[in-house]
Amino acid sequence: MNLADYPLLLIFFVSLVVILTASEIGRRYGLRHRERKPQNISTLEGSILGLLALIIGFTFAMALSGFEARRDAVMYEANAIGTTALRARLLPAPYSSESIKLLREYVQVRLDIARRVLPPKESAAAIARSRALQEALWQQVKEMAAKDNAMVPTGLYIQTLNEMFDRQEARHAMALNHVPNTVLIALYGLAIVASAFAGYAAGLDAQRSRLPIYTIGVLVSIVIFLIQDIDRPGPGLIMVSQQPMLDTAASIAAFAD
Repeated sequence: MNLADYPLLLIFFVSLVVILTASEIGRRYGLRHRERKPQNISTLEGSILGLLALIIGFTFAMALSGFEARRDAVMYEANAIGTTALRARLLPAPYSSESIKLLREYVQVRLDIARRVLPPKESAAAIARSRALQEALWQQVKEMAAKDNAMVPTGLYIQTLNEMFDRQEARHAMALNHVPNTVLIALYGLAIVASAFAGYAAGLDAQRSRLPIYTIGVLVSIVIFLIQDIDRPGPGLIMVSQQPMLDTAASIAAFAD
């Protein structure tokens, strides 16, 4: 089971119900053993909740690291495309205008992939289109180099074109880099166990109500939901800003043909 294949809201509501149910089951089990009152329950409860806090912090750090890498990848790719477009203007006609047109379409394709969740077929088609545009750009520069391989603008353009290609592949690789599924499953499992144990401890104490236990369960579910939202590259509550790509697209659109 790969959690990344399921909608986030579905995962959140299912996990919330399971965690709260575990709390209630633990509480009812504690009510049955209230007369015996086992020793060191508070210590065990604190230890389990502390372990849950530790793994939440560890998982959040992993997700945040991936988020920052994707944010930097957007900036680096936008800079590479922008530099390529600037150097394309130094090329001789008609290669200059043709390259600018291809780059305009290329940056729009890259934006479409990042700004909305595409079905698998459309996503594959968009990626294939971006690579087809790369091939068209490369064929142009090969033709120019064949005519005169001593041209400085062509050499500079080839350099940034290669970097632009590399930045796309790096960004695709980072989009596939998630918190391991095993870590998320372990996190959910520990959250369920901790909620059940907290409910059990509450059931043993006649003065403790359901409200604090349910509040903890809701908060833990929300935190795990935010961790998964940060970890996913697609649109959500927390998204990587595409402003660098938007600025690059606007800049290229303003170039004269």
